[in-house]
Amino acid sequence: MKQKNCLTLEDVKIIAAGCESEALRQGWAVAIAIVDDGGHSMWLQRLDGAPLTGPQIATGKAHTSAMGRRASKAYEDVVAGGRNAFMTAPGELTMLEGGEPIMVDGECVGAVGVSGVKSAEDAQIARAGISALLQQLKR
Repeated sequence: MKQKNCLTLEDVKIIAAGCESEALRQGWAVAIAIVDDGGHSMWLQRLDGAPLTGPQIATGKAHTSAMGRRASKAYEDVVAGGRNAFMTAPGELTMLEGGEPIMVDGECVGAVGVSGVKSAEDAQIARAGISALLQQLKR
């Protein structure tokens, strides 16, 4: 039987704190969603002033990234590259940059989705949260 890493609530809190810290440092009001490797919600928060649509979009980006085991931007790029038929793919994918997989020992253990500012900035915040966890795991 194969064994695998999985996120704990403590891990998720570290990621969320890293995301929140980066967003506040930049002065960005965003929503932050963290999901497990099956795309199931483990954390959702909306910073003061973040758009009301943010939580739903952030959750969609995180879900998409976890299920695809890659950044949600990969799907945005497919569509932007002209493969519009990909928009009919099943699974309620959110094909916008800002979802980043959480990779531990080469395995996807979950994903972070952020929404509220420019897509590249959303991704920056998500990566900051993931980085906070990975630094903690090295200790």
